[in-house]
Amino acid sequence: MKKPPQLYNIAHRGARSLAPENTMTGFAKAWQVGAHGVETDVSVTGDGALILFHDPNLRRTTDVARIFPQRQHDPLHTFSHEDIKKLDAGSWFVKSDPFGSIADGSITAAEAGSMRHAHIPALEELLFFVKAHSWFVNIEIKRLPRELASFAIVEEILKIIDKVELAPARFSISSFEHSYLYRLQNLRPEVEINALIGEDPGKPQSWGNYEFEIYNANIDLIDSLQIEEARRRGCRINLYTVNRVEEMKHYLAQEGIDKIITDYPQLLTLFRNSRNGC
Repeated sequence: MKKPPQLYNIAHRGARSLAPENTMTGFAKAWQVGAHGVETDVSVTGDGALILFHDPNLRRTTDVARIFPQRQHDPLHTFSHEDIKKLDAGSWFVKSDPFGSIADGSITAAEAGSMRHAHIPALEELLFFVKAHSWFVNIEIKRLPRELASFAIVEEILKIIDKVELAPARFSISSFEHSYLYRLQNLRPEVEINALIGEDPGKPQSWGNYEFEIYNANIDLIDSLQIEEARRRGCRINLYTVNRVEEMKHYLAQEGIDKIITDYPQLLTLFRNSRNGC
């Protein structure tokens, strides 16, 4: 087996199988279980705050139905940052146990209790954590809704990165919206960008003209021919979302694969340690 890259264990939205996704609790848990970094999602509030949240609305992972019952179906961008700060983004995880981690004992009762009332973090909270721990973050820019089309999201993210003084080696920026990545290339050519592909599971993922150096590809749509062609074109590949140990083993040994983005960074750490005889 080839030696994997230095940064290959990337926790998807934090260690979301062990803690609420896209919360500081989840990011800290990813650090604790040995992930080399995290992947997160940047969305924008109605008043222009950059927050870490995946979905277009707040229902799945917050108590918005209790706090704002008349607005529970409204899109995220209709809420202000002050509205967002009122929401509990942790209790849903404890109540629903989406990965069965509480039921199987992977999460203790004390840990579960501490996850209640986790908040939705601002981007700079995570970046300060990454800097303090000499860690790594892949920042995924979510597509802006039509109502925020004029918002300069790329420039605003760069402002926060500059404020935190996060070194380029500590982060990469990805998106399914490749126009954001072209803008980044023009503004900061030193920043690592990752072109996300495979958004629609019902269609083959498109590599375009292989114009990007690094692609984040959907594991459910990848095959050896795609990997070979991307490598022939001089491209590198990260894979999402790799959750089975057999897949982890296979792709860590696969030439051309750099990073594994997973909901189970703890399993990838265990596999690495067992392979190394730890």
